[in-house]
Amino acid sequence: MLGKIKRSLVVMLAIVLGGCSYTSKKSDVDTVHNLALIKKDDVISIIRKVNDKWQSEHDVKANPFWHHAAYHAGNMAAYKLTRDSAYLQYSNDWADYNSWTGASSTDTGKWKYSYGETPEYVLFADWQACFQVYADLYQLEPAEEKIARAKQVMEYQMSTPQGDYWWWADGLFMGMPVMTRLYKITNDSMYLDKLYTYFSFARDLMLDKTTGLLYRDAKYVYPAHKTDSGEKDFWARGNGWVITALARVLDDLPLNDAHREEYIRIYKNMAHALAESQQSEGYWTRSMLDAQQAPGPETSGTAFFTYGILWGLNNQLLDEETYAPVVAKSWNYLSKTAVQQNGVLGFVQPIGEKAIPGQIIDVNSTADFGVGAFLLAASELVTYIED
Repeated sequence: MLGKIKRSLVVMLAIVLGGCSYTSKKSDVDTVHNLALIKKDDVISIIRKVNDKWQSEHDVKANPFWHHAAYHAGNMAAYKLTRDSAYLQYSNDWADYNSWTGASSTDTGKWKYSYGETPEYVLFADWQACFQVYADLYQLEPAEEKIARAKQVMEYQMSTPQGDYWWWADGLFMGMPVMTRLYKITNDSMYLDKLYTYFSFARDLMLDKTTGLLYRDAKYVYPAHKTDSGEKDFWARGNGWVITALARVLDDLPLNDAHREEYIRIYKNMAHALAESQQSEGYWTRSMLDAQQAPGPETSGTAFFTYGILWGLNNQLLDEETYAPVVAKSWNYLSKTAVQQNGVLGFVQPIGEKAIPGQIIDVNSTADFGVGAFLLAASELVTYIED
């Protein structure tokens, strides 16, 4: 309760003193004020509206590839918040349908980690994202069969000399939380050691030190790749995967981990870049620093950013005066523009890897990973309100 009072005082002080750079316009002042007035029950109602709509129209019998796993990560957050048994059953049924596995090959001699959607791509992190959901289900009701395949795959991967498993930004979300969740279950420090090895490769390959943002992969590093107007091209959803990965990892990472401060520093630099690149309407464009590359709203990146920033507020890593207004604007977009009256989450860019000039996304553009991102953000917002 004291935290909530303090938060309200902070946002009101920002209004009175004009001390926050995001309160220069009346509309921005109003959104700051509104963040302090958002009601828990209203947010939960939107969570139910969106999630119930999705589950009513999508069969639980879906493979364990990354986009389904991303949805279930959000569904698990919604379950932990609402304790709605139907949500838990939905993810349990999905895991059962997939026999608690990712890619299914049993011949380690054929296992690969380049891009692939067939059973031998066991070491490709897009097939491993499901393990973080299985770990969450295990933590609720432990049973070895729920994490046996995850442990088998990750222990094999960690036994190899390769360190370049995460060669694209999305892979950080797919793989990083798996490592910390399995560490919490097994207490095997190898998970944390290899986490840093793999992350270091990705950092050196994709992190732009000037902006604090990450390129989607090596193909998009400036100046070899540019937007049509010659700017650096940072893909919103790609960076959304990264800041979400960092938040989920820091949630589980021991406070005395040798690399914790580095993860926090990169996280904070990203958050600063997000605050600087947000559009006045509350969303982020697909090419974050060049709005004209692919103009208009995009929901999946915006939802991931909202989750990432809220997590930082909830864990006292980001200051209220700067970042509460960012969340206020992004939630206003998500709840009033992205969510349709029928519960469909619109303006989600389809599966891809970059901002595509001329690509049209609209109210009917939706996807499972977008819903998962929204559920993560909305659930974190309730935590913020309750704190």
